[in-house]
Amino acid sequence: MIQEIQLQGIIRAVLGGYVLAPRGIHGLGHWARVLECGLRLADKTGADVRIVRLFAVLHDSRRENEGTDAGHGRRGAEFAAGLRNSLFVLDDPDFERLSFACDHHTDTDFHPDPTIQTCWDADRLDLPRVFTKVDPAFLGTAAARDPGMIRWAGERSRNGIVPRYVETDWDPPAG
Repeated sequence: MIQEIQLQGIIRAVLGGYVLAPRGIHGLGHWARVLECGLRLADKTGADVRIVRLFAVLHDSRRENEGTDAGHGRRGAEFAAGLRNSLFVLDDPDFERLSFACDHHTDTDFHPDPTIQTCWDADRLDLPRVFTKVDPAFLGTAAARDPGMIRWAGERSRNGIVPRYVETDWDPPAG
């Protein structure tokens, strides 16, 4: 039984079928910043960090273009289902939360589940990379709406900061 989320193997699986440039606007740097934002938010929201970690690397994993790409969240959720029980283990309710978060991250604004909302907020905090200002009205957690968090995430996003572990081993701290 796989006890821990091993992002290295998941990243390899994602990149094995990723059709866009890995360093593109929806690629590795974005996934890593979403992961960092999600872990910071989870400390305050109580989100399940296993789901946050998986969402970060899977939500855009099956994009077919860098534009609107309707259906990419559903494809990411379907891809996650294929990795389940081989590269990660989640029980049915937790997998349903991951799947829903991936599937609806671009078409639903808010969700009462703090884990799903943390995932969506982490993704939205990285919008400055595409020259879009983060609007706190579209962030569902108080932690994400914190001006300090928006400022921190926005600076990293605008400057294309890529955490060191992306270059080394994709093994960021769990919290």
